[in-house]
Amino acid sequence: MNGRTESFSEDRTITLWELRQLEDKPKSRARLTADRSASAFPIAAALLLLAHYKLAANVRNAVPTDTYSYFIGFLAALLTGAFVCSFFSKELYSWLLKKAPLYSVLFLLLGLYDFATLKTGILPMPYFPWPDRILNALWEDRALLMDCVKNSLVLLFTGYAAGVVVGLLTGIMAGWSARVRYWVTPLIQVLGPIPATTWLPIILIVAASLFGGSAFLIALGVWYPVTMTSMNGVLNISKINFEVARTLGADKKWLVFKVAIPAAMPQIFQGLTQGMSVACTALMVAEMMGVESGLGWYINWQRGWAEFAKMYGAVIVICLTFTAVNFTLSMIKRRVLRWQR
Repeated sequence: MNGRTESFSEDRTITLWELRQLEDKPKSRARLTADRSASAFPIAAALLLLAHYKLAANVRNAVPTDTYSYFIGFLAALLTGAFVCSFFSKELYSWLLKKAPLYSVLFLLLGLYDFATLKTGILPMPYFPWPDRILNALWEDRALLMDCVKNSLVLLFTGYAAGVVVGLLTGIMAGWSARVRYWVTPLIQVLGPIPATTWLPIILIVAASLFGGSAFLIALGVWYPVTMTSMNGVLNISKINFEVARTLGADKKWLVFKVAIPAAMPQIFQGLTQGMSVACTALMVAEMMGVESGLGWYINWQRGWAEFAKMYGAVIVICLTFTAVNFTLSMIKRRVLRWQR
């Protein structure tokens, strides 16, 4: 009995990555050498990009700086450090080998853009600034950009939180009660197919403040997917779950909070993810057309002054910001739904 217990305990310590390694077929020495070389491709791509930027001739009157060189060199140093550490960590090596094609292509695309702008002028200035100008513009306006990021995030999460709260309440109640569903369903059918940004002109006129109107617009866009997925999640729960809980003495409150909501969590998080996508879109539209702060406002403002390098820099900041927001939401989802693994 003790032997069995110890064996079971040892089996539980095996990670998912180790299990996949055990399932994989043994690789030949030539294949191992090829994989190790492939994991270094991003470093080679970064060094080729750096050499091309420093050695290739630029278009006439172009005066680039060393900012782009430092940026590529920093990325190359990070990849080199990861490559060296991969000799001591099998998980890091597996991750680096998996990401190597993607990172290599990204460096290739950066090189193509640099070639089409700084080196040949195929994409003309000022509409297509070369990467060095974009990085310098980001550094020049870093204080204002950080303030815009803060204002955008405050507006985003204010509207998103309001939409999530109302959406969860209406969705769970509609999924649980046929009477509530009778009144909520027509509202969903009317407001659901209409994009939230359609209501922007009306909201900006009626709202007491631009911030409040924009937050309401974001909340309206988030409300629909959260309501739909929450309602469908509760409706799709097997009746057997409720019958078993009632047999064990569960009351109505227990059935809602301990059975219905946990069982509907996968569908609820699907709505939360869709709602975040809608919220980001509504945020940009609201800031470009009404709100006098934030990243969308900054892009519109710089475009009006033909500061395209700063405009592209703000687009990069938006991509990084929204990627971080979605990554955080994904981590919360993985934490809450860890029982699905």
